[in-house]
Parts: sequence; structure tokens; C-alpha cells
Amino acid sequence: MAPKVTRPQVAAVTILSVLALAAGVGLAAQFGDLSMSARDMQAQGGQNMAGMNMDGNAASGAMSGMARGGGSPSGSAGNQSMPGMNMGTSTSSPTPTPVSQLPDTPLQTPTKMGNLVMPPGMIMTKGMPMEAMQDMAAVDLSQVRYTAPAAARGDQPLAPQVVNGVKVFNFETSVIRWNILPNVQVAAYAVNRQVPGPRLELTQGDRVRINVKNNLPESTTIHWHGLIVPNGMDGAADVTQKPIAPGETFTYEFTVHQAGTYFYHSHKNPDRQQGLGLYGALLVKPRNAANEPKADLDYTLQLQEWLQRDGYTFPAMIMEGALPNFFTINGKAYPATDTIRMKVGQTVKLRFIGSNNNFVHPMHVHGGPFEVVARDGETLKESARFLADTVNVGPGQRYDVIWTAREKGTWLVHCHIPHHITNDNVEVEGGGGLTMLIQVS
Repeated sequence: MAPKVTRPQVAAVTILSVLALAAGVGLAAQFGDLSMSARDMQAQGGQNMAGMNMDGNAASGAMSGMARGGGSPSGSAGNQSMPGMNMGTSTSSPTPTPVSQLPDTPLQTPTKMGNLVMPPGMIMTKGMPMEAMQDMAAVDLSQVRYTAPAAARGDQPLAPQVVNGVKVFNFETSVIRWNILPNVQVAAYAVNRQVPGPRLELTQGDRVRINVKNNLPESTTIHWHGLIVPNGMDGAADVTQKPIAPGETFTYEFTVHQAGTYFYHSHKNPDRQQGLGLYGALLVKPRNAANEPKADLDYTLQLQEWLQRDGYTFPAMIMEGALPNFFTINGKAYPATDTIRMKVGQTVKLRFIGSNNNFVHPMHVHGGPFEVVARDGETLKESARFLADTVNVGPGQRYDVIWTAREKGTWLVHCHIPHHITNDNVEVEGGGGLTMLIQVS
């Protein structure tokens, strides 16, 4: 149907519309105020706007006042609550919410996902694969086959059998209960029912054979960290060997070509298995004893992090809900750690081993500097040795240092991250976690 409007009529309506719009804008600018500040909104009743909360001097603080206001949870009393952002009364002196108006802290507990027990606070989404949840779940307490005495110590030397000139060691992996403190017990993955596993003391040039019987509820391997071995003996699961299935045995055999401080650990799901205790020291003396830096005493420190909540033990990891709350040296937290006893003038070689999975631990010794004589199993040339009082021991790293007892008294060896020298966030007898004593008489 053809329109009955003529071109002159359309032009007239257009001109009148433009004139009316211009008149409206001009009158508003002349007699009205088009600006609206946060203060104006507050004075007019503080209308809520989704996603933003503005009160007091909010206009001058822009976005810098996020999560800072002084209002009550309901948004009354002059601070209108708006989801997503809170712009406080002042950027320099925010008014805190009265304690009586603060909500109670929600208590977190372990949760379950099918038959798995998950750590409190862990974020799980629909996309998280079951394999990942199995890796982060608590140790299945029904799989525990042994409870170690509360006073049991890990890192005990393991004597070999010598067969046709080969030093033969037998390892058995299993799930045990292990005391990291007299009143704190964890469920651990252990070698020969101890945490850390037994210490292997070898000499450069030794031919060794290690039979590993796996009694864990999952497959595993053992990796000889830092050692030069045949590729098939390296212990990298699904890369250099088929993992050792539950109930099966695998034999590692190689010649030890190096000397120094090394260690062994699981290389199948190591974030879980190594973090639950499946590791141990491997110390190799040089063929020529003159090549080794000398000290009167020798002590090995294997570092680890643990997560224990409500009787369940989870592998500690750097992620939500999985951060550790206990820390150990050789499987014990201070004050249950060992004490080194020395006399003035004596020296001790401290072998720091980064058997820890997640954190760098700056290990510090009171009472004067030590000399760093070896790193990652390699003895430093005398010209390369240096004095320090703290070394950052990262996962997998090793440092050999020699400390001299200069003065009588009790001296501390400890991690210099304060949280790591607490037990479940609490100091006990001046420390906790990664702390031990040197008593000098």
C-alpha cells in the first residue's frame, strides 16, 4: 500500500523534532545539574546499584576502596551494600565493622567424593578428572598394614647382603601409621616401615642391586635422584619402565659412579607418593677419602611438608585446600626432631636434602656461618666454597655445609619461613616443624 505522506511533510516533522531536542537539552543545561556524584546519591537515600557500593568519599577513591567499607553485612547505617564492590568512607582510615556484627567463621571439614575423602577447602569443579581427585584424596585408612611405635625413627642405615661382590638391598613399600609428633599421627607411604626410608651408605664404584616389593594399593617406581644409571634403571614410570603393580617386585641394578649426597624417591605420582613419605637418603663416599671435605660429625636432614586434618592425611600441595600444616626433618616435627650434641671447636657436616615436594626452605643455622662445600652431590673446589648462614633448599636440591661450634649453648637449625616452624600454625617450645637443636658444651 503506497504511503500518503509527502516529502514536504516528512521534512517539516524532521525539522520540528530537531528543534524540540535542542530546546530540551538547552533548558536542562541552563536550569538543571546533569552531574551525580556518589556523595549526592548518598544524600538522596543511597540507592543501590548492582555490582557497586558507594558511600562517604567514594568518589575520590574510585576503585581503590574495593572490599574495604565500614557498613554492616546488611548494608544499613550509611553504607549501602552492592554486590561485587565496596568503596569505603576513606582510603586512609577505613572504619572496621564492629566485631559483634561480623559473621562467624565457617568451619571446614573433609568432604567425600564417592569413596574418596577430599581435603577441606579444596575447589572441585565438574571438569576435574577422577584421576586428579584420586591423587589428592586422603590415604585410605583401610589400607594401613602397620603402625610404627611412636618413638620410631626414620633414615635408619640399611645393611646390604653381599652376593658375588654385589651389594643387595631389599625394599618393601607399604601404607603405615607414623608419628610426626607424640600426639600427631599421619598415614604414610613408607619404605621398610619408616619415614624417611632406610639410608643407603655406599662407596664410589659399588655395584648395587635393590629389590623393590610393592605393597602399596597403587603402582609405583623408585628413581635414583642425581645418579648416572642405565636408562632402564632410572625409575621414571611409564617412560623408562612399566610401573611396579601392587604385589609385584622390580629389581634395580647399577654401578655407582659418583660420590656425594643423593636420595631416592617415588617417580609414579610423586606429588602424592613422595609427599606421603616415599623417599630416603643415598650417601656415597668417594673412592679416595682425601677427596671428601672432613668434619667431626655427619648429619643428614631430609625436609618434608604434610597435611593432616581431622585424622585424615592428604598429600600436601600448592593449591586450594591442600597447603601443608605440618613440616618435618627426617620424619619428625620439632620438638620431636633430633638434637646434635657437640663440643666447642668441633665441626659437623649438615647434609640438607630437598626431599620436600612443594616449597623452597631457607635453612638457617644460628651461632655463626657455615661453609658450603658441596651442592647437588658435587664437591665444590676449595676456591669455590663460601661462607653463609642460610641456604635455599628447593625440591630435589642438596647442600653439604660444615658448621663449627664456636660457643657453648643451644643453637637452632631451622627454616627461615616462620610458618614452616610451627605445628598446625602453633609454636611449641620456641618453634615447631623444620626446627632442630645443636647443643654445644
